[in-house]
Amino acid sequence: MAGKVSSDPNVFLLPDIGEGLQEAEVIRWLVKEGETVEENQPLAEVQTDKALTEIPSPRNGVIARIHGVDGQVMKVHEPFVTYVGEGGQTPAAPPKKTVSAKATRVEVSVADAEQVPERTEDDGTVVGKMSGELAGMSASPGKALATPAVRRLARDLGIDIDHVRGTGIGGRVTEKDVRAATAGGPGSSAQSPARASAAAAAPAARPLAATSPGRPAAPAQRVQIPSGQDSTRIPIRDVRKIIASRLRQSVDRAVHFTVMDEADVSALDALRKKLAAASGEKVSFLPFVCSAVCRALSGGFGALNATVDDDRNEIVQHRAVHLGIATDTDNGLMVPVIPDADRLGVLEISRHVAAVAEAARNRTASRDQLSGSTFTISNVGSHAGRFATPVINYPEVGILAVGRTREGMVVKDGWFRVGKLMPLSLACDHRVVDGATAALALAEIVRLLQEPDQLLAPAR
Repeated sequence: MAGKVSSDPNVFLLPDIGEGLQEAEVIRWLVKEGETVEENQPLAEVQTDKALTEIPSPRNGVIARIHGVDGQVMKVHEPFVTYVGEGGQTPAAPPKKTVSAKATRVEVSVADAEQVPERTEDDGTVVGKMSGELAGMSASPGKALATPAVRRLARDLGIDIDHVRGTGIGGRVTEKDVRAATAGGPGSSAQSPARASAAAAAPAARPLAATSPGRPAAPAQRVQIPSGQDSTRIPIRDVRKIIASRLRQSVDRAVHFTVMDEADVSALDALRKKLAAASGEKVSFLPFVCSAVCRALSGGFGALNATVDDDRNEIVQHRAVHLGIATDTDNGLMVPVIPDADRLGVLEISRHVAAVAEAARNRTASRDQLSGSTFTISNVGSHAGRFATPVINYPEVGILAVGRTREGMVVKDGWFRVGKLMPLSLACDHRVVDGATAALALAEIVRLLQEPDQLLAPAR
């Protein structure tokens, strides 16, 4: 694996995780001291950005010492594990280090939209997108070539991945191959007794929340308090720790204000149903909202398609619209990104929303898929509620919350009727966006949703 190498060949350093990140939180160790491991076998799960990543072993050997505990924030290039040296000697114990409580920092960049479906299968690694030889590591004879995320899936399903035929590039085993093996399809193989036993003992994998495309939702948070106790303490760790840090940063720096309105989406609802019937795909309101936002931001309201560089005291204006889609998951809120959304039609946006939201929920989203947004949409109406005061996804300067569409009275020219009303809440950073600009931008989004025919084609 690329990166700094220890002067002691038996000491494996935490590898460079890219994007300028200098630390990672250990979520769970997957090996124990004294355990024999093989090359590419996952050693631990760590949190980088908002993606859960496995650190694979760079060699065969016996683990002499694990440097760190679950929940510890470790620096890049510090000792991660030590292997038993030649002759079975265990290296001397290094001095103990203080566990860092500093939260990991999330950076922002852009993903390639055309690679989204493939990345949900082959990413989730230490260095992001995989190359033809598994980020510089090739498979050993008799061992499958697969990413740590796919190996974890096979392990959870009780499948011996070394007996699964890979259909990916260079013979890589993909997620589809593993699931096909589970179903007894092409490339399947019988589970080894050890794997089958482990699968029977392990709890069943929880299926993804059943949501239609464009509705990236998850069940409400539930907290279990142990019987006989009045309260329980829950460590702020993992994604929740990053969320807290990001929201604190947004509140401390951005000057929030919110404007609200409702759009009569009766005509849009009829168009949506026609499009779904013609395409054979499920289409929600969200892709149309995305299209309307792209048109507004690409038109006269480009001030909202910006980010703030506070370190240089600059506003960074963006030509392309890279939409963040706030997605509730069991692990916390994530914001996967649809790059160049303004170049996509409604059906394309719908497919991309479904793909990136699923990747966020099952934690296979790559770093690129979780960064680079210039404006964010939060579909709070997929759960309940009408209006909201959303927190800006800093360093962006605007976020639109979409409430639950409901039937209501629509009045026009002295006449009233029952129509479908969609609540919209636009929050902006007042340092960059004036109140009048935000109000007019929201009015333009409302107009586009009420005159939806032009939303089918890309904004530019």
